[in-house]
Amino acid sequence: MKLSFSKPWLIPRDIKRQARENVAQGKILNIMNDTVFKAVFTDDTEDSREALRLLLSSCTHREISRVQVMNSELLPDYLAGKSSRLDVHATFNDGDAANLEIQIDKSGDDLKARAAFYAARLLSAQAKKGETYGEIKRVYQIFFLNCVLFPQSDKLPRRYFMMEEDEHDKLNEVMEIIFYEMPKLEQKVQEYFAGEKELRRENLQREEKWCIYMKYRHEAKAQGLIAELCREEGIMQAERALTKVSRDYEKWARTLYREKAEMDYRSGMYTARKEGIAEGKVVGIAEGKVAGIAEGSAKGYEQASFEIARKMKARGRPLGEIIEDTGLAPEIVEKL
Repeated sequence: MKLSFSKPWLIPRDIKRQARENVAQGKILNIMNDTVFKAVFTDDTEDSREALRLLLSSCTHREISRVQVMNSELLPDYLAGKSSRLDVHATFNDGDAANLEIQIDKSGDDLKARAAFYAARLLSAQAKKGETYGEIKRVYQIFFLNCVLFPQSDKLPRRYFMMEEDEHDKLNEVMEIIFYEMPKLEQKVQEYFAGEKELRRENLQREEKWCIYMKYRHEAKAQGLIAELCREEGIMQAERALTKVSRDYEKWARTLYREKAEMDYRSGMYTARKEGIAEGKVVGIAEGKVAGIAEGSAKGYEQASFEIARKMKARGRPLGEIIEDTGLAPEIVEKL
C-alpha cells in the first residue's frame, strides 16, 4: 500500500511527539522500511553514493566506478493509469541501469510479475529517437525480500535471464532479474546465535553480508555480528547514512505514520476477512441445505425410475417402451 506524505501537517500529534523522542534518544530507523531504504541509498551525500555503488557492485558482480541516482517515476503504465514508483533507480558506468526494491512480505502482489514488469520498463525507458537496438544498455531488477518466494531451493541469490527452453543458451545480456530471499540466511545466523558456528566476514559472500546487515540490523542479539559487518566497505557507509537519516525528525514522523497506517489497514482487512468468512459460512449453510434438498429430490426421482423400469421388465414390456417411460439409458435398463 502506497501512502502520500505531501501534507505533513496531517500526521497526528502523538506520532510527531514519538518521532521527536526517537530522534532525541538516538534511535535508528529500520532499513527494511522501503522509505528508509530509499533515503539511505539516494541521499545526496558521499556515504549514500558510496554505499549504493558498492551494493550494486556486490549484486551485479561487476566493478562499478560511478553511480547516479535517477528519477524514481516511470512512465504511466496500464495499471489504472498510474505511474510506477521505484525504490532506488540508478545508472552506472556506461549507462547500464538498475532498480533496487525491498519488500517486507509477499503481500497480495505477484512479485515475479512485478519484477519482470519493472525490468521491462527500465528497458523501454531507454528509447530515444535515432538509436538502434544494438545500443540498448543492460538493466538489473533487484529485489531484497523478507520472505521466501522460491521454496523449492535454498539458493541465494536467484538470477533470471531470458534463455532457450532446452539448451539454456541466453538470448542476450540486456536484462537480469535478481531475487535475494533473506530468510534463507536464517540457518547461518541462528548457528551464530547458538555459538555453534563462527560466522565471520571472510566466510560470507558480499551479497550475504548485505542481506544479513539489512535483515538483522535491529535485532539486539545480532549486534556483535552487525558490528563486524559494519567494518566492511559499503556497509560501513550505509550504516553512517542510516544514522544520519535517523537524526531527521521528519523521516521518523513519516515512517511512524506509514507504519501506523499500514497496521490500521491490515487490521481492517483482517476484520473484514473474518466477517466475510462468518457471513460466508451462514450463506454456505443455507445454500447447502437448498442444494441437499435438490440433490435428494434428484436421487429420489432416479430411484423411482429404477423401480418402474424393473416392474415393466418383469411384466415383459418392450425395451423401447421402458426407456421412453422412464428416461433411463438403454444400458442401465438392460442391467436392471
